[in-house]
Amino acid sequence: MSTAFDEHRLAVVGAGVMGTNISALALGHGVDVVLVETDEAARDRADGTVRHKLRHAQLMNVLPADRPQGTLTITAKLDDIADADTVVEAVTEIAETKKEVLGAASKIVVPGTTLISNTSCIPIEEMAAWTTRPEDLLGVHFMNPAYMIKMVEVIRGPQTSPATLERATALLTVLGRESLVIEDSAGFVINRLLHPLINTAAMLVQEGVASVETVDNLLQGCLGHATGPLRTGDLIGLENLVDSLNVLYERRGDESCRPCDLLLAKVRDGHLGRKTGRGFYDYGKAAS
Repeated sequence: MSTAFDEHRLAVVGAGVMGTNISALALGHGVDVVLVETDEAARDRADGTVRHKLRHAQLMNVLPADRPQGTLTITAKLDDIADADTVVEAVTEIAETKKEVLGAASKIVVPGTTLISNTSCIPIEEMAAWTTRPEDLLGVHFMNPAYMIKMVEVIRGPQTSPATLERATALLTVLGRESLVIEDSAGFVINRLLHPLINTAAMLVQEGVASVETVDNLLQGCLGHATGPLRTGDLIGLENLVDSLNVLYERRGDESCRPCDLLLAKVRDGHLGRKTGRGFYDYGKAAS
């Protein structure tokens, strides 16, 4: 499989936080990107958001200096993914939305095109049933921001072919990511550990046991958590966190994954974290 950056044609579906993150990562490593977004407002913001993230990555010196930047094409038409050799689905963590996108995408691309879901929690086996070729699908869980965090969680579904896994890890190598492959499970490894932790941290604040800052500072100071769980929740986006917790609760029945009232109230009030300028913390203005 090719590890030459200019031999990959990448399409990303969804221009939200992760879609623009993944696009910036690929462009910064010299890979051309077709970014599909059907929402007009999100599509209008996408170019500026991706360019802002590219500048941030350059300032942080996390992009290779020996490659020309890839070209970005932004479109509303899913049919424009037809020439891609890899398609990354990066839409919201709602099963019906992912089902619609993956089902349609798998009919547009040619057999052997790698289909990647940037799912947070929905099992690959479940999503594979929505596609025409289950063997072409696997999960790649990029962290946020994708261009800063080198480690990625790669999820092999029961029907994922060895060739699909090989193609995906070759692309990730081009993108400078380190892949760790795991087997399929709702929530996988990262979010089966992280999301109940954030939910429990929010419960402690809800119950008045400790303040937001105290919970985060204790996790940082005593357990070495880099940012604290509630700051992490703000970075993920609290509506995305609630969606993922619902997936985990519905599929695993674990009470620690039932979104607590404080989380639900913040989402209901539109306080979604860094992207809106307010979540568990007040950021002053919406972050790009």
